[in-house]
Amino acid sequence: MSVSIDPTAIVSSAAELGEGVEIGPFCTVGPLVRLEAGVKLISHVSVQGRTSIGADTVVHPFVSLGQGPQDIRYRGEDTALQIGRGNILREGVTMNLGTPKGRGVTRVGDGGFFMANSHIGHDCIVGNGAVMATGAVMGGFVEVGDNVNFGGLSAIHQFVRIGRNSMVGGGAPLLGDLIPFGMADNHGRLHGLNLIGLKRRGFSRETITTLRAFYRELFHGAGVFSERLELVAARHSDCAEVSEILAFIRDGDRRPLCLPAAE
Repeated sequence: MSVSIDPTAIVSSAAELGEGVEIGPFCTVGPLVRLEAGVKLISHVSVQGRTSIGADTVVHPFVSLGQGPQDIRYRGEDTALQIGRGNILREGVTMNLGTPKGRGVTRVGDGGFFMANSHIGHDCIVGNGAVMATGAVMGGFVEVGDNVNFGGLSAIHQFVRIGRNSMVGGGAPLLGDLIPFGMADNHGRLHGLNLIGLKRRGFSRETITTLRAFYRELFHGAGVFSERLELVAARHSDCAEVSEILAFIRDGDRRPLCLPAAE
């Protein structure tokens, strides 16, 4: 399959273009860009910097990819943006390069759906299957597991970690780490488990029942949180998903843990 480039597009001769790439009207593609097979830039798309876009990703109008990080210390260093396969980027999406003092790369996985005007900041790591609704944004250095859903206009604080198969409510200001399989409400507080997501992902009834018991004991039990943490670790040590949540909690060192509202 041949590459298709609209006559109004400006594409550097040094850019790497895979088979079947389509570049529509008024797009600009810089010299360090790599577009893999089947990538489609519909129109008015800007791809700059050391940006790679995985196969079969579709990029809608007025998307800006690979511009410098929104960091006043950035001085044009050679950093990167890596976007995986099969993503859909709707109108006005922005994703920035990494920073030299950070990871040096911003990385987005496969199969994501990024709705209009969503934003991924510098040095973020976003897993596969992310869904960011309209206007959802994240600051620098955010880490996101697989299959996370972000409600519209949600805002993720820099350095926050979000575990896999979780959900952030619309308009939520998420200031702390959200556990795997968790759900943050519209105020950015932990509000139970993402039960619908767990069922849709095929988790067994036994696993979900164990996770619900673990959640109640850890977040709503009596006594000091640190003591409850050790108690539930011993009680549910045979559940891999519980072990995953416990490891996530113990690994946190930059942001506080997202907790339920005080009762």
